[in-house]
Amino acid sequence: MGAAAGSTAQNNDAEATAADSTLLADIPAGQQAQVQTESLSAQADVQAIAADASAKKDAEEAARKAAAESAIEKKKAAEKAEQAAKEAKEREEAEEKASRSSSADFPVQSSYSISQIQAMARSMVPADQFQCFSNIVDHESDWNYQAVNPSSGAYGLFQALPGSKMSSVGADWQTNPATQIKWGLNYMNDRYDSPCGAWSFWQANSWY
Repeated sequence: MGAAAGSTAQNNDAEATAADSTLLADIPAGQQAQVQTESLSAQADVQAIAADASAKKDAEEAARKAAAESAIEKKKAAEKAEQAAKEAKEREEAEEKASRSSSADFPVQSSYSISQIQAMARSMVPADQFQCFSNIVDHESDWNYQAVNPSSGAYGLFQALPGSKMSSVGADWQTNPATQIKWGLNYMNDRYDSPCGAWSFWQANSWY
């Protein structure tokens, strides 16, 4: 009996020692887990900060790019508007000059040479439009202000049909090329915005 009791006591002491050893072993492991958790948390914070900084940088770069593109578009729009205004002013000045020109601005003659008629046209038509203007006259009448189409009766430098419509700018439309030039220029500006607009249409249709 005594021996059994002693053996039981020794077993109890051994179990207690083993339990104490297990608890002591768990403490460093718990501390290590805590350190690992804190480290992972710190890494996550660093990554989050880095991600925020990268996103902010990307956003700022996108904003700068958008602002630059907007500035370029505004500049192009301003340049386009300026060019349109310049062209409109040039057309207005040309039309005003043409409206001031009449047969009275040139000496009346019994006949006119081609060079004289072309000189009249150059004084009335804007320089940047003259070639287009000249192309049309070349094809319509070869600069013959008395040209008559035997089939239709179209008359003059521009083969107006009827020719009498040119009387809107002068009663001497049959004999004065300056009157015809004024009428032709007005017609091209009113219908096609310019002689070059009229010439583009003529090229596509062989009439204007």
